[in-house]
Amino acid sequence: MRARKLIIIVLGFVLLVTPALGVIGALTKSAPTTTTTSPGVVSIPTTTNPAAWGQVTQPSPAGVFGKAPTLVVPAGPAPTSPENIDLITGTGPAATTGQTLEVQYVLGTYSTHGVVQSSWTSQPYSFTLGGQVIAGWNQGVVGMKVGGRRELIIPPSLGYGSASPTTGIAANDTLVFIVDLLKISK
Repeated sequence: MRARKLIIIVLGFVLLVTPALGVIGALTKSAPTTTTTSPGVVSIPTTTNPAAWGQVTQPSPAGVFGKAPTLVVPAGPAPTSPENIDLITGTGPAATTGQTLEVQYVLGTYSTHGVVQSSWTSQPYSFTLGGQVIAGWNQGVVGMKVGGRRELIIPPSLGYGSASPTTGIAANDTLVFIVDLLKISK
């Protein structure tokens, strides 16, 4: 019992401190639900039910793959369930958990109704799918093909929850990403 309390306290501390680790670090903090599988063992799932994703009903313009997209945060209230849509369907290999992906992305939020972060202003972002990024990316990027562009709308439960990891992302914010999948390795 004492070990379980210690694990929960340490996990809570990590989830509170991790968001302060950087701007692109904003992508690397997930706010997943923890479950106890046996006494003293805490498991953090990287996915829930990807089939539960709805389709974006007011997508951003598709634009041209390889050029910075125009992100438009949909009008109206933020959805409570995750949504995605392929704006451009890729023709390369599909992304699976455990692979290292190189992407370009733009992030907007419902709280600002504008862009708050973009890798297009610096360099592509690389990460391992299935644990290094928020749960919304771990679920929403799976199956995306190289050469594709996907829009993701991620509710707080799959984003940062009540944390505010960086300027422009409010507590309990719904996130809107446009992601170009440039390369898969490993």
